[in-house]
This record gives sequence, C-alpha cells and structure tokens, in this order.
Amino acid sequence: MNLLHKNTNVHFTSIGKGNTVVLLHGFLENSSMWQEVAQELSKRNRVICIDLLGHGQTENLGYIHSMEDQAQMVKAVLNHLKLRKYVFVGHSMGGYVALAFAKLFPESVKGLCLMNSTALPDSEERKLNRDRAIKAIKKNHKTFVRVAIPMLFAEKNREIYPKEIEQITQEALQLSPQGIIAALEGMKIRKNQTSIYKTAQFPIQMIIGKQDPALDYDSLISQTKNTKVKIIEFPDGHMSHIENRDSLIENLSNFIMSSR
Repeated sequence: MNLLHKNTNVHFTSIGKGNTVVLLHGFLENSSMWQEVAQELSKRNRVICIDLLGHGQTENLGYIHSMEDQAQMVKAVLNHLKLRKYVFVGHSMGGYVALAFAKLFPESVKGLCLMNSTALPDSEERKLNRDRAIKAIKKNHKTFVRVAIPMLFAEKNREIYPKEIEQITQEALQLSPQGIIAALEGMKIRKNQTSIYKTAQFPIQMIIGKQDPALDYDSLISQTKNTKVKIIEFPDGHMSHIENRDSLIENLSNFIMSSR
C-alpha cells in the first residue's frame, strides 16, 4: 500500500487483525526485513510495516531525514489507517524513530521495544564516522554498502548467513545515495531520548545482542539503570531477526501481550 505524505510516496503493509504492532526497520534495510517476524505476529495482531524515508519503496523527503521527520511520516500512515494506539518495535535506526515518535505522541504508544538500538545520541567519534561514511557514499555508495552489511553480524555469523547477507546487500544497493546520506545526517543530529525511560506511561524493553558490533554493550546497560526498562540479551550480533530469530519472535509475542 502507498500513501502520499508531503508530496513523498510512502510504502507500507498491513496484515492480520487485533492489537496494532508497528515494525520499523533499520538503516540500509526496508520493511521486508520483518517478513518472517510479521507472519508470526500477525496470527494474533495487526502488523504494520513501513518503509522509512529514503528506504525501500519510500521516496526521499529532503537532504536530511531527521528522526522527527521519520516519526511524523509514521504518524501520517497510522492516521491514514485510522489507528490510535500501538506497540512499536524498532530495529536500530527504527528504534531511534520509535523514540522520536514516543516523544512527539506519547499518548499513542502502548509499548516500545528497542531492538539492537539505543536512546543515547551519537558520540563525537560516531558523528565523525558518519561524516566519513557520507564522503565514502558520495565517492561510491555500492562499495560502502558491500562493506557495511556484513559488519552488522557477529563475526562467527558472517560465514553462517552468507545468503542472508547477500540478500540484504542486494536490497540496500537499490537505495539511492541521497536516501542513505539523508539517514546518516538524521542519525547524526538525533537527540538524547533517555528521559523517556523515566517518563513513559507504557512498558519499554531493550533487546541487546551481546556481540553487537554496532553498539557498545556497557552503554546499553548503563543507560537503563534505575529505570523500569526490561533488558533481554541474545548471544549474537546486531541482526537479531536473523541471528536469533526464534527467540526474538517468542520474546516479541510476550512483550506485545504484556503491553495491552
């Protein structure tokens, strides 16, 4: 399905009936990453998957896609579907978008799961790395994509999941360089959202990959200290929907049930 938002074509899917669950993909991904997860969750819920700005079949909105821009677009889709309250599951950048959404529209959120994601903003070092990535993309975005995707998996899993890595890579190669850059610029300026952990009137959980190459384990643990955020740890990397799929589906099913 498609929706026109600010003269930008937005692609999304909706399957199943019941409580609404919104699945938001990460950087260089698209809504198809959720296919197996969505099929399982849709047996009891209505599952909405949205291609974020500049990703999948959703067009670019501007030079920078801030997390708030993304959240406003997600709200437009959910309003279009006449949905009022929902549970969010955000993978990586999708988690940043879900946090921005929760800040803008807290009354609409029934639960929030940060999957391989963080509420902290970019460190100065990470911002420099984003700038380097943008330069690399302007030079040759295909080389950037081919290098970036395998690095999201735990080291041992890069040999276990060659087909999956190749499929994600091929899909990411379809993205426009501008869409990739706009996401990097948006992530670079995202806000510190850890205050949500203390103010939220809804349950929050964080799924951590203990060998996640993209996120620092200690910072994930420390940001949730003295909060009600529930932490779930998996043994592998950044791609829990592939590396720990069955455990993830079971966990998400339980979280959605507890968020009613």
